[in-house]
Amino acid sequence: MTLSITQAFQKNEVSPKDLISNLESHFDSHEPDVLAFIPEENRFERLLKEAEELLKKYPDVNNRPPLFGMTLGVKDIFHVDGFTTQAGSKLPTQDIQGKQATSVTKLKNAGALVMGKTVTTEFAYFTPGPTRNPHNPNHTPGGSSSGSAAAIGANLCDITLGTQTIGSVIRPAAFCGAVGFKPTYERISREGVIPLSPTFDHIGIFANDIMTAKQIASALLENWRLENWDRKPILGIPNGKYLQNTSEAGLKHFEEVCKLLSTNYQIIRVQVMDDFDEIKSRHDAIMSYDASQVHKEWFDKHEALYSQKFSDLVKRGRTVTNYQSQIEARDEFRNQITNAMDENQIDVWICPPAVGPAPKGLESTGDPVMCLPWTQIGFPAMNIPTTKNDEGLPMGLQLVGKWNADESLLAWAEEIEKVVRKI
Repeated sequence: MTLSITQAFQKNEVSPKDLISNLESHFDSHEPDVLAFIPEENRFERLLKEAEELLKKYPDVNNRPPLFGMTLGVKDIFHVDGFTTQAGSKLPTQDIQGKQATSVTKLKNAGALVMGKTVTTEFAYFTPGPTRNPHNPNHTPGGSSSGSAAAIGANLCDITLGTQTIGSVIRPAAFCGAVGFKPTYERISREGVIPLSPTFDHIGIFANDIMTAKQIASALLENWRLENWDRKPILGIPNGKYLQNTSEAGLKHFEEVCKLLSTNYQIIRVQVMDDFDEIKSRHDAIMSYDASQVHKEWFDKHEALYSQKFSDLVKRGRTVTNYQSQIEARDEFRNQITNAMDENQIDVWICPPAVGPAPKGLESTGDPVMCLPWTQIGFPAMNIPTTKNDEGLPMGLQLVGKWNADESLLAWAEEIEKVVRKI
């Protein structure tokens, strides 16, 4: 809904007032049930003013920036001029402010209008905020980018920004029926974003379809290259302990999608990650150590204001003594996966984006385990919504590309989307 009215605004078919009035009506109807955004007084008065200023700056319909008029939700660990960063935390806000995120500046310069801040779990870890799944309010939207995923799932805005340190883009995208894209590590600047684990933190994007995700990626990714492949990718399934983490329902759906894809693509099953328990423990060791360093001063000053989950993370990180060897093991793991892809001529891994559909209840954001290894090695990944289960909850497919092959992944994903997407 939002993208169609935005396109009309881009073509001068509707006025700024019509655009914002339409957005406000939809927002007022759906946001109270979803709670994707941080409350803001006079949100739509501000947006109307900014839309009018944008139109005045770019009056020529043929000479407008690529994201002209697109509405943008920003996860509340990104600093944005004119907004207070709260980061889902009880810490004094004056202690955690900073300069506007580079990613936000790029999108604003490309013509995007900031709809507002979206709800995050506490400092992008596991303590959830109030956001609900737009497809069933009794189920989690996932996290930590809860509001960003739910905002797209509820069509509250055109595009959103999130982050992923374990599974905080791909998993909530799957739960909320959104396209989620996590690029290769550091291809989108992390400047101006409160870190959780600088070793693993990725900036990610949410959109309603891959075409829009590509448009946003081209504005954000460093050294973006336009690529169109005339060959189909060879798809790989990562057999073994990793895939065994999927629930019965999740695995059944994945096999159905694989069967659908097998009529159009070559699919190879490869045994990888036999040491998956070590991969998981390594991730926690590195992440907890990083978090303990990032939060050292804040935690020493405000320990009582942190949740139990985050306090445990920081304290666990302070006990890590083998950080450097864990980093070296991560690098070796990246080499192993690269070699497995090269030896089997795999272009893209396919796997479930989450253990299963969004779990019932709001006290947990679900298990990020199906995203963990790809985040650890920094490979580009995305979720494509596929269908809904019998309860009306979205299901998805995760695609993982090679290091720095983001453009190829997005190009191939656009074709794969045509095969697997039923919603």
